[in-house]
Amino acid sequence: MRLRACIALLLFLSACASSAPSLKEPAARNPRIANLQRAAKLPWTEGGRCVVREASQPWPVLAERCFQALDHDRIRFNDPTGRCAVASAGAAALGIGLCVLAAPEIVVGAVIVVGVVVVGVAIKEALDAYELRGSSSEEVEPAPQTKSGPQAPSANQKPKPEPSGQDWFPPVPTEPRERERRPECVPKRVPPKGGNALHNWCADNVPLNAFRGANALVNGKAYDALQPAARTLWEVKTTAIETYSPFVQRTELQRQVEEGRRERDLAAACGYDFVIGVRTEAHRQMLKNAAPDLKVVLMTWCK
Repeated sequence: MRLRACIALLLFLSACASSAPSLKEPAARNPRIANLQRAAKLPWTEGGRCVVREASQPWPVLAERCFQALDHDRIRFNDPTGRCAVASAGAAALGIGLCVLAAPEIVVGAVIVVGVVVVGVAIKEALDAYELRGSSSEEVEPAPQTKSGPQAPSANQKPKPEPSGQDWFPPVPTEPRERERRPECVPKRVPPKGGNALHNWCADNVPLNAFRGANALVNGKAYDALQPAARTLWEVKTTAIETYSPFVQRTELQRQVEEGRRERDLAAACGYDFVIGVRTEAHRQMLKNAAPDLKVVLMTWCK
């Protein structure tokens, strides 16, 4: 429900931020084309197919549905206004990156792209098709029923209050809000421990890891990776535990289970999910058998 409330408010802000049509920019009258033009400035891993598919949706919905398709290795998100960093628990579940991207207006310096952006093939084809059709009502896909701007209030309808910076996200219960404000729950970049190149490489390449090249310090624990959009902290295990002698294997497995539960509880206290990443299926099965309550994932990219 909180996620729906956040998206709903972003939709409202998007509508309020829409400008009046311009004779010089006929595409601006079409929210689908405006979304394609905005997305063309970003790097996509799949040529922008998701963007084309969702282009008729309001921008916050498109951003939420296609966030995973971004080339996260080439894009950096900043929060110069501080609105996303102090968001409520329900909004923070979206992740700061998605929060910044879904904003009706991108603040200068909020989204930084590394290197030159080549317009995704699917996006370019959709824009070229629009140019061939002209600014008529015919579209590559049917336009949605969502209105592009707020209607003037009728005599029997009270005008909606103007959103302010303080009302960026809807209110949520006090308990998770206070939890988000705890300084120990705000992720901080810290140097990775040790010098194991394989371990660091596997941790850096956790999908959508926002702390590549560093650990994420949360609630006093330095985690190997952080996925802000999924609000998940990771610990990476690269030891070949299945090759150890039975006694060493039992000892090491018990240590990993005890550490995993402690790390999970620390993460949960700050509203984060927790995952243990391992290199082999044998290691994953051993941990799952010893501690079914822990989430253990096979890191297919870690070879």
